[in-house]
Amino acid sequence: MQLRDKWNSLISLLKTELRQLAKINSSDRLWQMPFATALSSGLPLLIGAYFNHLEFGLVSSLGGMVFLYLPSTPLHHRMVFLMACAFSMSACYAFGVMAHFFPVLLVPILTFTTVLVTMLCRFYGLGPPGSLFFIMAAAIGAYSPVEFMDLPRQVGLLTLGCLLACLIAFFYSIYVLLLRPAEPIPALPPPTFDFIVFDSLIIGTFVGISLALAQALQLEKAYWVPVSCLAVIQGHTLRAVWNKQLQRIVGTSIGLLVAWGLLLLPLEKWSISLIMMMLAFIIEMAIVRHYGFAAIFITPLTILLAEAATLGNGSPSLLIQARFFDTLLGCLAGFIGAICIHSPRFRDIVGRPIRRLVPARFLH
Repeated sequence: MQLRDKWNSLISLLKTELRQLAKINSSDRLWQMPFATALSSGLPLLIGAYFNHLEFGLVSSLGGMVFLYLPSTPLHHRMVFLMACAFSMSACYAFGVMAHFFPVLLVPILTFTTVLVTMLCRFYGLGPPGSLFFIMAAAIGAYSPVEFMDLPRQVGLLTLGCLLACLIAFFYSIYVLLLRPAEPIPALPPPTFDFIVFDSLIIGTFVGISLALAQALQLEKAYWVPVSCLAVIQGHTLRAVWNKQLQRIVGTSIGLLVAWGLLLLPLEKWSISLIMMMLAFIIEMAIVRHYGFAAIFITPLTILLAEAATLGNGSPSLLIQARFFDTLLGCLAGFIGAICIHSPRFRDIVGRPIRRLVPARFLH
């Protein structure tokens, strides 16, 4: 009888997980937003392809991702907000590229950057995707094969991509505000110690740990490990973290097959640019409805974003295997970090000594 009860409990658990995995959320997102996102990330690629420097377009395209932080508030607020995000994106990328020249400092720099950016995102109430793309920019920059004298050019290229995204956001906002009214400017969240300081420190620490593990395992171009860790660890509840981890692993696995098929094609600069624009459009249409489905297209997009300039120099199969292992390692580190964040006992044991280090005036 006990065996049957355990079996029934297992079947019930599997059904619950499948329902969560297959759940599709409703969305009122206009199609113009994914289209503008595709333009923000795709126009730099087309410009780079035109001048026969796709590698420059890829850097600027990463800056174009800042468009995703555009809020639905009145025009004056959304533009100031987006320009602040653009500056932060450029700064994070600059930190990452500088860390490339000091490998021994890579883990501390990425950890510090993650802590600082997460604190700022939480203090100013920055919604999804939160600090994800800022840290992605830093991680990709840290593994970019550039010379020291190229640092200003690389940071300038990303900044130009951010500026182009701000320009597109301005005209997009004027048009969209004709279709629907702006949402009121939200109040800032309460700046509590746990929400702003403690969570940010733990998130940054586990992102650093995930990168340290990747380095200890001698993974090549392990930028995707800390990004996967950060994407998973930021859930509001442990259940949300588990769902996101499961969806990310399943979606990434399918997405790697899509990426492998794309890498087998005779890609050239124009086809890469158009494919990446199409992927960006599909992702933004799908991500608010089902994260796992969107992850199918996020995977090939990020692989092309980081590797398109060096395609043909290695085996696509080895690249796909490396990204799959990176995802597993990052998700595992992120899930363990999320368990710590959502554990009251862990908060009490670790949070107490941290509180002593913070001046009392910052705790109120």
